[in-house]
Formats: sequence, structure tokens, C-alpha cells
Amino acid sequence: MTQRTVDIAIIGAGSAGMSAYRAARKHTDSIVVIEAGPYGTTCARVGCMPSKLLIAAADAARAVREAPHFGVNARLDAIDGRAVMQRVRDERDRFVGFVVDTVNDWPDAHRLRGHARFVKPGVLVVDGTEITARCIIIATGASPNVPSGWRSALGDRLVVNDDVFNWATLPASVAVVGTGIIGLELAQALSLLGVRVRLLGRNGKVGPLTDPALQRLSHDLVTSTLAVAADAEIREVTRQGDAVQVRFQDADGLHEERFDCLLAATGRRPNLDDLNIENAGIARDAKGRVAFDRETQQIGTLPVFIAGDVHGTRPLLHEASDDGRIAGDNAGRWPKLQRRPRRAPLSIVFSHPQIMMAGASHAELVAQQADFATGSVSFKSQGRARAMRVNHGALHVYGAHATGRFLGAEMIGPVAEHLGHVLAWSIQQGLTVQQMLDSPFYHPCIEEGLRTALRDLQGKLRLTPPANEPCIDCEVGR
Repeated sequence: MTQRTVDIAIIGAGSAGMSAYRAARKHTDSIVVIEAGPYGTTCARVGCMPSKLLIAAADAARAVREAPHFGVNARLDAIDGRAVMQRVRDERDRFVGFVVDTVNDWPDAHRLRGHARFVKPGVLVVDGTEITARCIIIATGASPNVPSGWRSALGDRLVVNDDVFNWATLPASVAVVGTGIIGLELAQALSLLGVRVRLLGRNGKVGPLTDPALQRLSHDLVTSTLAVAADAEIREVTRQGDAVQVRFQDADGLHEERFDCLLAATGRRPNLDDLNIENAGIARDAKGRVAFDRETQQIGTLPVFIAGDVHGTRPLLHEASDDGRIAGDNAGRWPKLQRRPRRAPLSIVFSHPQIMMAGASHAELVAQQADFATGSVSFKSQGRARAMRVNHGALHVYGAHATGRFLGAEMIGPVAEHLGHVLAWSIQQGLTVQQMLDSPFYHPCIEEGLRTALRDLQGKLRLTPPANEPCIDCEVGR
């Protein structure tokens, strides 16, 4: 067996692994990045980018259907499924190519193909090579989690999001199981592109929103344009020739429907099973996850770090990249670690209407027993939203009673992807609600809806002046 000794071994060449590599190289050139699968990140190959290509096609179809409402005489004659998927694959391959080129530009000695396994602390075996490393970074990502028995029952009629972007054309019908971010985005996009879709969930929720009022609104808005059974119990899935038969129970009774395929968007699981991490002294909890410090990415007190979707905390590209940067930097400076504060949380769903969550969620604030108020705005009559015929949804903003600080927001509505950035930046800068209101709001813009929500919130806050600081309003009122 070949023996190698390096300062840092990185398992996985995805977004987190690549970021870790760049950070680690600032400290040492004794690095190896181990990858078992094809180069190209989850984002570029099967995630963010190809899904947005499909959604862009869906948005184009929706725009044509909406055009007559503006007096523009346009008609959607047909959707060419082959052309749609050809563009998705071509552009996907372009994005993947950039990533592959980057990795191939690394020195040959820094790249190793094969499956890594721990044999003892600090030692990995990769096929016929044993690697001893001062520090190890686990960045192996996550994979679709498919219910037991479905693969054997359905064969190639079962697909996951990884498979969708290799389609040669669009199917005539698909059952999408899972009402989370992936299931919602793909179900709506396929439906807008003329595919008969049934979206099936199990807990009554549609999307990730935690604010009860917004959960209900999200359910109502999505089900108004898409066939959804959000609280369904799937009794049986069977292969019927080249089709899938789905039997499910909901409040309306027992149903049977036939589809070309079943898309399982039933969550993702960390890619840890084949690493033998117990040989490195690393334990997993009941959900199969590893405990670690988010400000250092270190696992316990070991010279082992974890980064990206493999730990399942926030499976987002910018979070994975930050994870990798922190892990790579700390592996490079080991044993003198540096703690890194994390960015304000930001999550966006490219659904219709869009969904965003910035800062602390409603559920997190309730769990923390935070003393907070909620401001809200409906976009139903908001001026710019109505002009654009996107006047659906609502925004809820949260602020601390005692300090007036802005804490977080949840939203389903127009241009949520842009408002989410503004709100996350405000949280990261520690702004108060009043400071946000003191900022400019141009007319007429969707952002005026944000101002309405902030005004509502400011009016509900019970502000307390800092200790030993006179209350001006109290003095004036005397």
C-alpha cells in the first residue's frame, strides 16, 4: 500500500471542500483533496443552477399566460419539452465545466480519486493509498433520502432531483413527494411547463415558513394553482408497466393516481455512512449527525473539521462556502484556532410567490421565549405589486420590545429574494426598526410594503430606554 503524509486532507471537492482548499493553501502546500464522484458541485450539477434554469423556463411560460391581463395579445401554443431540457442541460454543463476546470487547475499532487475511510485517528485509506494527515476536513455533502422499498418497487420510474436535470424531455405527469424547498420549486416549475403534477406532503405544511399565519397563507396560495395534498399518508407505490400508481389517504379519503414517474423530494441525508468515522473517535447522534462548533467547524477537540451539507445544519451554498473557509483556515493554523462569527441567516425559495426567511424565524423566537412584536403587511393591495399583477402574499417582521432591534422576517410574496437580502443585511448590521425606517424607500416599489410592515412593527414595540439615560418623551410629558 502506498503511504502518504500531508498536513491537511480534505474529503470531498464540492462547494465546501473547494472553499476549504483555498483557505488551507494560504497556510500550507501539503494538501490532498479526495473525491470519489465526478467533479462539479451539488449547486452546479444538480442543485441551485439547473433548478433555476428550469424555473426560468417556467417563468417564461407564466409570463406568456399572464400577458393578456396587460392587454398584450400573446398565446402559449406549445411547450417544447425537449428544447426546455436541452437548454437546462447545456447551461448546467457550462456551469459544471467552470468548476471542473478550477479543480483540474490544482496541482496533480493535491488531487486524489477514490473513496476515503478512516482506519484510525488521523489516518485514511483511499483505495490503495494510506494517508496520514495532521488535520482532516470532512466535506462529503449529502444525498437524497428515499423511503425504504421505493427504489426496488419503482425502478427507473423513481427519480430524485439529481435525475431531473438529465431528462431528455419533460414527462406528461409526475407525482412529487415532499413539500419542502426542493419539492415545491420543482413541482411548480413542472406544472407551469405543462406537466400534470400532484404534490404530496405529510405534515400539512407547504414550504419552510414557521410563522403560523404565513404557513396557512403559503398553503392557500400554492394550492390555488397546484394540485396539492399537503397532509397525505402514502399507502402504496407500485410500478404499472412504464407508469407509477400512487395510493394515498388524506382528509378527503383514499385516492389512486397514475403518473409517468414519482419524484422523491423527501429530504437529504449526510454522506457519512461509508467513512467509518467511528475509527477516528467521532460519534453520531440518533439522526446520524455529528456535533461540531459552528464558529470553528471543529468536531469536539479532535483535529477534524466538518463543512457543508454533510452536517445538515444549513444546506445552502453560501453557508457551505463559509464552512469550508473556516474549516480550511483552522486546519491550516492548527492547533491555534480562530473563532469566526457567522453571517445573518438567509434562506430563499424560488417558488411562486417566492418565499424568504431572514434572521431569526418565528419558531426560533418562540423557542427562545424572546420578548418580541410582529409587524405585517399584505401585498394584496400594495401599489407596485398590483401594477405588476403579483399582489399575493404577506411579509411579517419581528423586533425586540426592549431595544427596538430588528430580529428577523418571514415572507411569501413578490421579489422576496431581494427583500430577503435587505433584511439579512439589516440584521447583520444590528439595525433597529427605527433606523431601518429612517432609510430611503423609493416610490413606487415593492419595498414600500416593507416600510408598511416596519411601521406596523414600530408602533407595537414597547421600547425601554437604557439604564441611567433620561427618557426624553417622559421629560416632555411632565
